[in-house]
Amino acid sequence: MQNVATRGFFKGMSPRVTAVSTVVIAASALAGAIYPEQLEELVTGFRESLTPFLQWYYVIIVAAFLLLVIWLGVGRYKNVRLGQDHEVPEFRTFSWLTMLFAAGMGVGLIFWAVAEPISHFDSNPFLLPGDDPSEAANTALRLAYFHWGFNGWAVFSLVALILAYFSFRRGLPLTMRSAFYPLIGRNIHGRWGDAIDILAVFATVFGIATTLGLGIQQLNAGLDELLGIGIEAHWQIIIGATVMAIATISVLFGVASGVRLVSEANFWMSSAILLFFLLWGPTNYLLALIVQSTGDYLQSLFNLSFYTHANAPGADWQAEWTLFYWGWWIAWAPFVGIFIARISRGRKLRDFVMGVLMVPTGITIVWIGLFGGNAIYIELFGSGGIVEATQRDVTTAVYRTIELMDAGRVATGASILITVLIGTYLITSANAGILVTQTLLSNGSTDISRTHTVIWGTVIALVTVVLLTAGGLATLQGAVIAAALPFSFIILGMIVGLIRALEDERFAAEPGERATPPMEPWAQAETEWTVEGSASEETETATDQETDQYQEQ
Repeated sequence: MQNVATRGFFKGMSPRVTAVSTVVIAASALAGAIYPEQLEELVTGFRESLTPFLQWYYVIIVAAFLLLVIWLGVGRYKNVRLGQDHEVPEFRTFSWLTMLFAAGMGVGLIFWAVAEPISHFDSNPFLLPGDDPSEAANTALRLAYFHWGFNGWAVFSLVALILAYFSFRRGLPLTMRSAFYPLIGRNIHGRWGDAIDILAVFATVFGIATTLGLGIQQLNAGLDELLGIGIEAHWQIIIGATVMAIATISVLFGVASGVRLVSEANFWMSSAILLFFLLWGPTNYLLALIVQSTGDYLQSLFNLSFYTHANAPGADWQAEWTLFYWGWWIAWAPFVGIFIARISRGRKLRDFVMGVLMVPTGITIVWIGLFGGNAIYIELFGSGGIVEATQRDVTTAVYRTIELMDAGRVATGASILITVLIGTYLITSANAGILVTQTLLSNGSTDISRTHTVIWGTVIALVTVVLLTAGGLATLQGAVIAAALPFSFIILGMIVGLIRALEDERFAAEPGERATPPMEPWAQAETEWTVEGSASEETETATDQETDQYQEQ
């Protein structure tokens, strides 16, 4: 495989990408550990200076991603297969959907499932003076669904679709640089390709660090709830180090069966938590609320997708919520995108888009509806107190909700279960984060380097702890918003590459259907692309040596 060392310290890795990424990210983390106050000031200042630009930039590109993904799923290319024409899906539909469930769940959703709707219930820019609490409840769930729904999953599905297309249909490595082949040809194996993957590594590491940081804070709150240990920085450092150590060891020893069992346990524990909120909460109210708020969300989706908070420039709601989420989704896209791409080989674009957009969004609506719906019911019709608890410490919102549901010993069991669930999601997220980072560093290879596994487990742990101790939630939010910006340009370039590549698919009997493949995979017959989209005669066919190299991939 090109760009991968065959011996020495960088064996199995792309030397330039690995060296630059490791040195820059590790040095930045160490500097932040030594100067935490300066790091907090730097991140805060950078975020404030970027906000006026990102206020419209992130909004318009994420809205465009959603429209593009829908078009790919229903337009002329809907029958293009993520693989060769003769291939069938690698996984059965049910197995594929359950794995999408795993991708759709995580510590971030547990963290915000109560905290976000309750925060919007307390205050949001769409409430007018004199609006009653019921209107605040409707708006709260609508905004939470918006931040966790179709727009965010459009980012993930777009990156995953592009990766799967170029890897499984065009025979290129499963990495970001491959999408630029129609634009820069064999230069993807040089410095330009390395720069693209380095930016993807940066985005991935900070996306993982943000998710782990949120989960560590909430796990600390859960352990304090159960054991009274206190919510302290030293406990969060211990929790972070423990989680990353377990994740690193699991990667080192290849305990695939153990990770699979933990993932299956996560599914059943998540189902049990949902049943608790449904059965011990106001069941009929919750079901009615989910139906009503889903319709409200769908009706307002277009307007919300282009909302920029333009008429309230002094307010920070957009930066704290929408910009944070869009930055988080973009930074997290390499991680989730590679996972979804790996499990989607052989699927047509229409099936892919339908599954990746609909299934995780549906799960999210039910999850937030049950978690946040119980909290809102307590505020509207019960004793209240969750708004105040969330204002004091956002990590305790879900625990206060369980406590105020008055479910007796069952509530204690639910608190224990959700704490265990946070821990297992942290471990599986960290485990997958190390694997995906190494995939990017090894030019798409799945062979794992033990040395670099330890190095990157340590680096990710260090970045997470540094961001946690240098300002907590605000620093986590600011760092991921900033880290996502350069990678957003990479996604735009990947889109251009995909559209250029899809031009070969247009010579079809009917729109979206083909009688023959557009061309041999680039792994077998590499073609140099010009500005006009045609191949030069000199580079029409790769040399036999180049052909063999691509076939090895």
